[in-house]
Amino acid sequence: MGGAAAATLLVPMGLMAKPARAQVSPLLNPALQPKFVNPLPNPLAPNYIFLPTGVDAASGLPLYDISAQQIRHEAGLIDPVTGTRLSYTAWAYGTVQQPAIYPGYSFNLRSGNAVKVRYSNGLDGVTYPADVPVDQTLDWADPLNANNPANQPYTGPVPLVAHQHGGDTDFLSDGLPDAWATPGNAATGRLFNPVYTYDNSQEATQLWYHDHAVGVTRLNVYMGLAGNYFIRDANEDALQLPAYPYEVPLLIQDRTFLANGELFYDHVDPANPLAPVPTHLPENFGDTILVNGVAWPVLDVEPRKYRLRVLNGSDSRVYDMQMSNGMPWTQIGSDLGLLNAPVAQGTLSVAPGERCDVILDFARMAGQTIIVRNNAKAPYPSGAATNPKTTGQVMAFRVSLPLSGVPDRPIPANLRPISGPVPVVTNPVRTRKILLFEGTDALGRLQTMGGIVDNTRPTLNGTLTFHDPITENPQVGDTEIWEFYNTTGDAHPIHMHLVDFRVLNRQKFSGTITPKTNSDGSTGGTLDEASVKLLGKARAPGAEEAGKKDTAKMFPGEVTRVIAKFKRPGEYLFHCHILSHEDHEMMRPYYVGQIPAGR
Repeated sequence: MGGAAAATLLVPMGLMAKPARAQVSPLLNPALQPKFVNPLPNPLAPNYIFLPTGVDAASGLPLYDISAQQIRHEAGLIDPVTGTRLSYTAWAYGTVQQPAIYPGYSFNLRSGNAVKVRYSNGLDGVTYPADVPVDQTLDWADPLNANNPANQPYTGPVPLVAHQHGGDTDFLSDGLPDAWATPGNAATGRLFNPVYTYDNSQEATQLWYHDHAVGVTRLNVYMGLAGNYFIRDANEDALQLPAYPYEVPLLIQDRTFLANGELFYDHVDPANPLAPVPTHLPENFGDTILVNGVAWPVLDVEPRKYRLRVLNGSDSRVYDMQMSNGMPWTQIGSDLGLLNAPVAQGTLSVAPGERCDVILDFARMAGQTIIVRNNAKAPYPSGAATNPKTTGQVMAFRVSLPLSGVPDRPIPANLRPISGPVPVVTNPVRTRKILLFEGTDALGRLQTMGGIVDNTRPTLNGTLTFHDPITENPQVGDTEIWEFYNTTGDAHPIHMHLVDFRVLNRQKFSGTITPKTNSDGSTGGTLDEASVKLLGKARAPGAEEAGKKDTAKMFPGEVTRVIAKFKRPGEYLFHCHILSHEDHEMMRPYYVGQIPAGR
């Protein structure tokens, strides 16, 4: 039972996580690919920054008219036999003025300056590649209303919706999974909204935008639909931190490629004869590490400080990263802003959806090539070890450039001289208990789910599907504690839309689980609230987690407590940011304020 055994949870062994099966197919051998040769692009370079395309007539705000397009992308891969450079089909964001690229162009905006954004689906005439196929048996957007047939290739239009991850936005501008649209808006989800408003009222931070269409988020992001979104403010200015070209975002994603260089997403499970082809698998772990769209790149640096904006955009993989020469990471910020003070650490741990703002100091390292290593097991934290020649490496820094005359300032001890300390969230009006569970669907596949731990609501208690009734209904202005009870063998990075929460603590627990048949016919479970026993002492989060968060790791056999204030009315979500998990029911809506009739 893995990590869950520590909590003595009575989880049936048949419901424990199973690793994805290896696919027998002509794949590109990652061990034969060049490493630390291809240069790392900097998403903050002027030619990688989104420019407004016009002015919104109704509001007078800058307008960004952005379209998702199909492109050919080079990730620095080669045919190991001929040495020929390989390219592959990808999906990417661009505008009329700026041709689509992967990763997408970066937003780089000032706090308090609102903008309008129109995302359009430019994949006219495009469908999913044969080797990145749709499993139509999942609960997904289903634009053709095909009633989810098994063992049938989907050749229809691609549904897309862009989500601003970490954004404090109105729910109709959030990019929720049911807000999808096909090309020309020929088919749309129930929450479709043609133009988004981004208030940009948050403090300086790194958000990101990525596709979030229901049931196919994992595929759309895998195809390339992701990019950075930065907000700047006066507090950040006052710190005089390293700025471009000494500020470098690192969007880390893993991929698997066919021998011809095209993307491959595992979609066959030979161990499960009931599974359709294509089928959803519990997780997806690529064998090739991309940073800013390039496989195992290298960044030439000066012997000075660099500010790195690290973002894990992978499907399922966690990265526990160390520098090959033992130098520390100095973390200055987390998901939604700066910490109170710098935190030095030997390992930088980043789960899917999380961001880390760090400083690396290459002073006195001239001539060195330093490799970023990764030793996080997959699934995390107790799965298979990384391959030291492939997934155990991320990128390299080559200290080869002469030192410029730009001042190399010390890291300030107080990171919030103008903003003040990270606000403390207090006075909760209620505590909610959320269940994280792994069961099986009607086809015998592992199905990850959320739900509630609440014996007072017996008809809803336990696991719930995405389209079951809303069970979390804070009112505008409420502060609440949410306790996430992880009964599974894996860590789940849980992302809450809208809010910036604080991690309060984590604590082991035990409890009794009984099976439950869900509304979709799948097998889930209930965790008997009365049986829950807390074990040992709760442990406070580390200093690196003491800031504003929107995504946090929920470890096996533990309850993770977070506190948040709900400031806006409307429909939002919480879900696991392992994209394969959210696409297979580990995602639940919540509503702030009065729930509309019929919802």
